[in-house]
Amino acid sequence: MSMRERFIEVTAAALDSDDRLALVLADIGVALFDRTGVTGRHPRRVVNVGIREQLLIGIAAGFALEGMRPIVHSYAPFLVERPYEQVKLDLGHQDVGAVLVSYGGSWDAAHEGRTHQAPEDVVLLSALPGWTIDVPGHPDELERSLVEAFASNDRIYIRLAEDHNAEPVAGEGLVVLRRGGERAPLVLAVGPLLDSVLEATRDLDATVGYLSRVRPFDAAGLRASLGGTDIVLVEPYLAGTSAAEISAALVDRSHRLLALGVENRELRRYGTAAEHRAAHGLDSAGIRRSLDGFLTA
Repeated sequence: MSMRERFIEVTAAALDSDDRLALVLADIGVALFDRTGVTGRHPRRVVNVGIREQLLIGIAAGFALEGMRPIVHSYAPFLVERPYEQVKLDLGHQDVGAVLVSYGGSWDAAHEGRTHQAPEDVVLLSALPGWTIDVPGHPDELERSLVEAFASNDRIYIRLAEDHNAEPVAGEGLVVLRRGGERAPLVLAVGPLLDSVLEATRDLDATVGYLSRVRPFDAAGLRASLGGTDIVLVEPYLAGTSAAEISAALVDRSHRLLALGVENRELRRYGTAAEHRAAHGLDSAGIRRSLDGFLTA
């Protein structure tokens, strides 16, 4: 089951069991939810506003102001970039909560072209106060995140990916999955890039850490995991998105940081998701090349 399929399944079941929840859509995903029957069972709590992304967020804020818990879903650029002002004001400035669940991310919708890609989504929401941002790497991690998000009143962004790791990771915050030597570099994988990082580091003396919740950033976990001075951050969105968080966490410690992610450049051919990942050096071979260059410098 893909992350998006798990999202549809878990959300439909939650709407049936919790009448505080409301689902707001802007055409994207409507047919998928229709198949579950949830739109017919709860016509007043499942709303399709059409292709009106600013209204999408405004309606969600209205539900929240009335004591409901809105869940909002679309492609990442339609959920974060296009209605950014409404996210800032209608949700943030009014201090109401919502669960924004995006799809497509950085390259998953490569076949749709640049209009459906948003590698800058996490850094944009990080610029707004009060957001929790989850980047799950497996459908089981996604389900845990959804259950927690539905029960809270916070502003939460959950980023779905088409690819996912072979196994879920248990635990909260920064989880160390492989421990290197005392001065070994820390390679920090985010969400669905974990398997590529594990492959890239399989014969290296390196500590491999994992994050699926990137905001608030686990500064204490980072400090506890780092034995040496070298850190390699591998994120599935705009390169350097969490670099400032790492620098702030280690302000009193000497360190070197290599921040890998989606490069800030335009790729004007559609290609495939795998080709986009490789072009940005985020497949296992590309990550290993960057590691070798950084650690031998």
